[in-house]
Amino acid sequence: MGAAMRRIHVGNALSAFGLGFTVPYLYVYVAQVRGLGAMTAGLVLAVFAVAALIVLPFAGRAIVRRGPLPVLLAALVTAAIGALSLGLSSGAASVLLSAAALGAGQAVMQPALATMIVDCSTMETRSRAFAMQFFLQNLGLGVGGLIGGHLVDTTKAGSFTLLFSLEAVMFLLLVAVMATVRMPRAPRIEGAPAQSARGSWKELLGNRAMVQLCVLGFVLFFACYGQFESGLSAYGVEAAGISTSTLGTALAANTLVIVVAQFAVLRFVERRKRTRVIASVGLIWAVAWAVAAYAGLGNGSQAMATAAFVSTYALFGLGEAMLSPTLAPLVADLAPAGMAGQYNSAFALVKQLALAVGPAVGGPMGASLHGPYVVTFLLFSLGITALAVRLGRQLTDVQNHPSAVRSRVVAQGNASAEQAAAHV
Repeated sequence: MGAAMRRIHVGNALSAFGLGFTVPYLYVYVAQVRGLGAMTAGLVLAVFAVAALIVLPFAGRAIVRRGPLPVLLAALVTAAIGALSLGLSSGAASVLLSAAALGAGQAVMQPALATMIVDCSTMETRSRAFAMQFFLQNLGLGVGGLIGGHLVDTTKAGSFTLLFSLEAVMFLLLVAVMATVRMPRAPRIEGAPAQSARGSWKELLGNRAMVQLCVLGFVLFFACYGQFESGLSAYGVEAAGISTSTLGTALAANTLVIVVAQFAVLRFVERRKRTRVIASVGLIWAVAWAVAAYAGLGNGSQAMATAAFVSTYALFGLGEAMLSPTLAPLVADLAPAGMAGQYNSAFALVKQLALAVGPAVGGPMGASLHGPYVVTFLLFSLGITALAVRLGRQLTDVQNHPSAVRSRVVAQGNASAEQAAAHV
């Protein structure tokens, strides 16, 4: 890794570490510590999603016009202001405004950092760069949540103020780190149409492969991340009799599998077509939902149900580890020169939309309609496999299996050299 990429990865770790401090405790802080009630706490969580949906369509155009680094620095300052003011707020209006600032800044960080990774990597190193990003994000969230849990005290509002202040400090520290990054010039294609440089949404929607990838991404995030802390946890408690401490164990198992398996599966992923990897993730998640069905609907003991439920989260983690070096590089390779920011923002928008819709659909189903819930999302997982196979027909060999193309080029180059030597 070059110096710029190392700083980008440090930035990913710091931002995830800061978010890990507060995200698990936001509901408790608003509803109980500030005494604003469950309704306001729910609105705060909704504001995060709404703020992201509002700013992301503009973030892509800003990244294309200004570059990812200035946009990232502005997002970090906005998030720091939001975090600090959230820790000091005591009224509903100020809490909601602070949450909007934090949510908007956090949402814009994702495509800006992803675009920086694209600009600082090559097709050969991109999968490993995004795998490292995902690894550090999960490690940062896990460590931040663990430390934050030891700092908070629901009887002392000051402990939460300290927590949000530390999060703001992490964002400002990240500003200092990222300000030292020297970004390479983004590649430009001579004679490219001017519309491409302007980051036109119309042009993006005209890219059939990108549209299909966005549909696939929505289903992926809806059927996995959108269920973690809503439908699946409600299903575990109501149908499988899982305790809240076991829910924490299941989430820890998910993070542990990602951290352990991320680089173990990387070589396997790099040698195979990207759409086949995504299709296999759909099958793995279908197995995960079948295991979840056994946990909640089977006739086994409570110990077996608990083990099955924890295994469900672990299987989801394995699929996530396979997706991280696959999805983001594919988005980058589908983007025309200079349009990576627009494409990354569009994909982040799809993710946020899935994360907003997923809990709203999965939460009530997981709590009351146990059988239909697991069957529905098992079918969604099989749908991921079908959509991935269909997407593969829209991609070129370079987009779908870049390592094989590079291997053929190297082999042809070596053969040409041997022929030339024999001729001499």
